[in-house]
Amino acid sequence: MSATVELASLVERPMELLREMEDRVRAAVAGAPVDKISAEWTGIAFRIEKENFVAGRGQVREILMLPNTITPVPGAKRWLIGIANLHGHLLPLIDLKMFLGRGRTPLRRITRIIAINHHDVPAGIIVDEVRGFKRFFESEYVELAPETSIRCETYLRGAYDRGESTWSIFDFYDLLESSAFLEAAAD
Repeated sequence: MSATVELASLVERPMELLREMEDRVRAAVAGAPVDKISAEWTGIAFRIEKENFVAGRGQVREILMLPNTITPVPGAKRWLIGIANLHGHLLPLIDLKMFLGRGRTPLRRITRIIAINHHDVPAGIIVDEVRGFKRFFESEYVELAPETSIRCETYLRGAYDRGESTWSIFDFYDLLESSAFLEAAAD
């Protein structure tokens, strides 16, 4: 929306009204003219070991705490931790760090499950920590994600570089649709 939009005209569309107000406040704080607002990208920030990642918010259905009961799946690869009943639905739980060959994720108080919003492959991805929403400006995007110590470049789609921190964009759909992921039966 542009700065010439009258806020009163958006009264019947509250989400657009809030978005326009937020854009104007951001521009004012940044000292930019209101009509020169840069587009933003919002993702879910998470950590694997000491590395920062973000996933598109459209790929994430919800963030969950570890359930009390996880049922093992006989004959599955070690990275398929088991199946959990979450909100009345069975969800396979995948240890992302183990899938990438970096050992088991320690199950601690801050460990979280990222339930993926995929139309065909239900999955809950276990990560060390979820850090909430993270917003980036288009100008912070870099096409080439940096090398990671956990060797997951196959699933990275660029990064956002913000001064001293870089947030690689992890594509969960590419992970779930990969042949390595779909072949979960133990050898």
